Amino acid sequence: MKIVVGLGNPGSKYEGTRHNVGFEVLAELSRRWGAPKPKSRFEASLTDLLCGPEKLLLCAPQTFMNLSGRSVQQVVKFYQTPLEDLIVIGDDLNLKTGQLRLRASGSAGGQKGLQSILTCLSTDAICRVRIGIGRPPGEMDAADYVLGRFRKDELDVIDGAISRAATAVEVWSTEGIAAAMNKFNGEADSDAGQSA
Repeated sequence: MKIVVGLGNPGSKYEGTRHNVGFEVLAELSRRWGAPKPKSRFEASLTDLLCGPEKLLLCAPQTFMNLSGRSVQQVVKFYQTPLEDLIVIGDDLNLKTGQLRLRASGSAGGQKGLQSILTCLSTDAICRVRIGIGRPPGEMDAADYVLGRFRKDELDVIDGAISRAATAVEVWSTEGIAAAMNKFNGEADSDAGQSA
């Protein structure tokens, strides 16, 4: 079984915000594969599904973004999951809106949920899907920006990115991170550019 972690903040107050795109990818995977209703366990909302031959556990930490690692660490320990069978999905301020970037390892790039996971698991060798949300306009505070909602003119672009990110996770689960990187890292740039 492989674990797919979507990052976000719990509660209706945060639904549809830029910081919650990881949760949106989990929702898309659940819709595609008919996942059962999630259960609360290990400070997370958990559900599983069969994605072709692979069983995936979808994990949405409910600890709030900055403490995501606490929940993920519990899930990984309980299921004794090798870290190469874990992937994390989150937003990224350093990518233009709708752009995808997959990596097998590396720094958190300022994403505090991912940083929490890397710290709690004591490694930076964690696969991740980063979904671009663009930079805050003008002098706007980054924290306010990530907790804000997408503009109407961004919705089609971000919906497309969420769909592509879900497909990227499916490719990762069956073919590995290298195949997913080859397919989606370049494609996302051109798609985002065409949609903007």
